[in-house]
Amino acid sequence: MKSVPRRKCAACKIVVHTPCIEQLEKINFRCKPSFRESGSRNVREPTFVRHHWVHRRRQDGKCRHCGKGFQQKFTFHSKEIVAISCSWCKQAYHSKVSCFMLQQIEEPCSLGAHAAVVIPPTWILRARRPQNTLKASKKKKRASFKRKSSKKGPEEGRWRPFIIRPTPSPLMKPLLVFVNPKSGGNQGAKIIQSFLWYLNPRQVFDLSQGGPKEALEMYRKVHNLRILACGGDGTVGWILSTLDQLRLKPPPPVAILPLGTGNDLARTLNWGGGYTDEPVSKILSHVEEGNVVQLDRWDLRAEPNPEAGPEEREEGATDRLPLDVFNNYFSLGFDAHVTLEFHESREANPEKFNSRFRNKMFYAGTAFSDFLMGSSKDLAKHIRVVCDGTDLTPKIQDLKPQCIVFLNIPRYCAGTMPWGHPGEHHDFEPQRHDDGYLEVIGFTMTSLAALQVGGHGERLTQCREVVLTTSKAIPVQVDGEPCKLTASRIRIALRNQATMVQKAKRRSATPLHSDQQPVPEQLRIQVSRVSMHDYDALHYDKEQLKEASVPLGTVVVPGDSDLELCRAHIERLQQEPEGAGAMSPTCQKLSPKWCFLDATTASRFYRIDRAQEHLNYVTEIAQDEIYILDPELLGASARPDLPTPTSPLPTSPCSPTPRSLPGNAAPPKGEELVEAAKRNDFCKLQELHQAGGDLMHRDGQSRTLLHHAVSTGSKEVVRYLLDHAPQEILDAVEENGETCLHQAAALGQRTICHYIVEAGASLMKTDQQGDTPRQRAEKAQDTELAAYLENRQHYQMVQREDQETAV
Repeated sequence: MKSVPRRKCAACKIVVHTPCIEQLEKINFRCKPSFRESGSRNVREPTFVRHHWVHRRRQDGKCRHCGKGFQQKFTFHSKEIVAISCSWCKQAYHSKVSCFMLQQIEEPCSLGAHAAVVIPPTWILRARRPQNTLKASKKKKRASFKRKSSKKGPEEGRWRPFIIRPTPSPLMKPLLVFVNPKSGGNQGAKIIQSFLWYLNPRQVFDLSQGGPKEALEMYRKVHNLRILACGGDGTVGWILSTLDQLRLKPPPPVAILPLGTGNDLARTLNWGGGYTDEPVSKILSHVEEGNVVQLDRWDLRAEPNPEAGPEEREEGATDRLPLDVFNNYFSLGFDAHVTLEFHESREANPEKFNSRFRNKMFYAGTAFSDFLMGSSKDLAKHIRVVCDGTDLTPKIQDLKPQCIVFLNIPRYCAGTMPWGHPGEHHDFEPQRHDDGYLEVIGFTMTSLAALQVGGHGERLTQCREVVLTTSKAIPVQVDGEPCKLTASRIRIALRNQATMVQKAKRRSATPLHSDQQPVPEQLRIQVSRVSMHDYDALHYDKEQLKEASVPLGTVVVPGDSDLELCRAHIERLQQEPEGAGAMSPTCQKLSPKWCFLDATTASRFYRIDRAQEHLNYVTEIAQDEIYILDPELLGASARPDLPTPTSPLPTSPCSPTPRSLPGNAAPPKGEELVEAAKRNDFCKLQELHQAGGDLMHRDGQSRTLLHHAVSTGSKEVVRYLLDHAPQEILDAVEENGETCLHQAAALGQRTICHYIVEAGASLMKTDQQGDTPRQRAEKAQDTELAAYLENRQHYQMVQREDQETAV
């Protein structure tokens, strides 16, 4: 069929041509049902869910019946069905009678490993729109004479398309997922697809499509409800404020998937400083198993300072705070001024702030320029602070801080601990997020600088109520939302407590079951590290990534160690003298940004955030060997056991024995390699390579040897380059932004495209016109090649994100 628009269902991963949708409706083929129809007959239907079986051309894992894997063909015309799997429980079988029986089609579905958090479609009824009949109007008229005070708001009386009729169960913890697609460099837009696959689509909500209020109203009667907020701390505050408005009793606890920039509340509740690549299935398990805790929330009331004259009002200042409640902190001075400049720049140029790293770099630059200008050095002269009736102004004037923070949680400014570590609180009570007290901290420029390396601010007091008076316009921020506030009197008092979900430690160090091996007193573990290049290419293939790892040394740790303790032992490897367990003297040192990899609890490797290391035991993520990711480690070239351009290479018919360079002979020039690739001279190219030629050579237009081999259509040269050149050659671009795959697709070279794709080239890269290789094939009117590339592009995205399969 000619290339036509396609649609893909994120909930069941069915892909269909748009014109074919009508044919599916004629044969009554449906996506996985997310609700049931209302009506007298349907209400009495059984409350179990049936499997939603779908034929798959591609499937990971093993057959539930025979335990064997699924063989898959990746040819252009292959339409072979290799598996049949359920979109709900993810069970998969070979598509043959010996593994899958017809009677299984009507069997009830268990909803899979996350059944406790999935909202079954049997709970959700589609409501019929009320008709304006004469009978209905008489009922309304009769009801209007009843003098009954209604507690419902104006929005509760309006018609809603769905009604929730839950069947409570003590084992269930139904989950609502709210995703902010704009948070953290647009990570939310990607992760929402995974949640639609694992859960009922009716329990996953995009916050850019109207906010959380309507969904929370619809599910307000569901027992034991939990909420997952996917976004930054601002997203969490938005959901908590909506819960306050709706007054749900009991309020559902809120878990966090951190997608923002700072994520201080997420760090406090053990959810980490940012989402990397943890499988969504693991996140759902953590939400289900998490502990319910309380979080203080504080009221902010600001009114103009009557003692300040009109001359104190500055241009651009406001008399209203951006928020009237805070969960993390309220601050004024230097840090608020930096945040305000960041906020104004992002509003003016949003396209420049599309990644967490870039945001942090802007913060750092703004902070440095602000430090040089000394914009907040006179802060103490223009404020008066009274805490629980005690005037702290003299103490503040002696300190001369440039920033004052009223802190509710231990974390601040992307993970620092401004109150200090728990063992340092000699004159105060330990800091908690549920004790009804605020910590008041002052910062000079010296203590602000020391904050990033483990220092803390000047601890002023702990209090329940604050009255803050300013005599001029001062930058302030409320949970990261800044403004320049006119001279005001601000009152801070406890508002209420929110119910949150705190991520729990995976298990105790003792075995859970009698048949498990007891935890030994000491563990002797081999440490191997992985480069970022190898991780990006192979993290979905455990065995290949293990082979690509580089041994670092051996550590001996207590059997019940968590990863924080293990980190200290690994870092000591670099200081130990050469001997047993020490690093090799030629081994590249660890960079400060290394992190642990979980190699056991999921179907692929994934990174463990440093803020969550205390939640994971060594025995949970490793067996005999522990793997770490070092982003600054060199790729395959760092491994001594891999072939280099001057190491012996496999022989070929062209050259029975590898040639070596004469004593002082110079390696071949790059122009000779280019000419060999252009002339399709395979033997000459191999000879030049074995004589020391660089296969990564580029000509004046930045074209690699692979670009030249593709342009001449030389399959033999292409295979040789793919086998022997570094992996970087696959996605290398020339001056116009084209990769070799763009070029092969534009020329309609199907076999060469297949070689390059199977070697691991990215199908998502775009050229200067914004075209992917698939779109280049479409422009060349090669619809079969375009269909193949689209299929492989989808497969590549799924393989690297959630390891699921598509039709």
